Amino acid sequence: MGTTRRVIRKKRPLSFWLLGAVFAAFVLFLYGPMLAIFVLSFQGPEGGLTFPMRGVSLHWFRVLWEGIGVIDIGAAFRRSLALGAVVMGLTVGLSLLAGLAYRKKLPGGTALFYVVVASLIMPSIIVSLGIGLGFRLLDTGVKTLLEAHWPAALDTFTTTLGMFSSGLGAQLTWTLPFGLLILFAVFNRFNPAYEEAARDLGATPWQSFLHVVLPLIGPSLVGVGMFGFTLSWDEIARSSQAMGDLNTLPLELQGLTTTVTTPVIYALGTVTTVVSFLVMGVTLAVVGRWQSRRR
Repeated sequence: MGTTRRVIRKKRPLSFWLLGAVFAAFVLFLYGPMLAIFVLSFQGPEGGLTFPMRGVSLHWFRVLWEGIGVIDIGAAFRRSLALGAVVMGLTVGLSLLAGLAYRKKLPGGTALFYVVVASLIMPSIIVSLGIGLGFRLLDTGVKTLLEAHWPAALDTFTTTLGMFSSGLGAQLTWTLPFGLLILFAVFNRFNPAYEEAARDLGATPWQSFLHVVLPLIGPSLVGVGMFGFTLSWDEIARSSQAMGDLNTLPLELQGLTTTVTTPVIYALGTVTTVVSFLVMGVTLAVVGRWQSRRR
């Protein structure tokens, strides 16, 4: 004897559809412009900056590869990659050291934490202006010292402002707080019983860190590295007054928006976005592989 099942469908309330509409609008607002740029970058040679499209081709990517006027996009691309790699390494290393230090009672740790995190709420352009001003004052001091003790070096000295000095410092004021917050959360949930078990088995503090702590927090460190690279890769405001004579790719892209009136600017935006997605994809793959090995 069979049983009859009645499926009662509940009518969804009005709030469900309203919240769904808000979420759809948010997704459209977030990804719609990016998708539009992707599509417009594949226009034909007669294409413009708006719809409708005029043909489909890789013409503007070829123009981008050949160079845009006096701006060397390839060099700016390589500079951004190099700076992003350095920022990533320093963000991971310093965040890890800070996370380990804060596992114990640290004198003045609370004040230091608020000082570091405060850079997140400060206007980025103000941070950039302050760093640029500080290094210009440093230039004045260096020139004074050289004039007094090494006059011949004045002919070769230009400025201490540079991509790996002031520019690096400006970007670390943005990436380090995120790295610290992530590592603090990770260590707050970390069970010290694993380290105690390792010490009971005769492991030294270094062996305990290398073979117990590091494998457990490894995926989080990979995530911190991804944050460090992608935040550096896209940074404009904090870098605008601190890079010196050489610009990163986002700064060159910002400058091109006022002079370039062809879809080549969209092709450049597509390439930079693809790089960001590749970094995120590699990060997720590494984290997934790490977690599977840990299981």
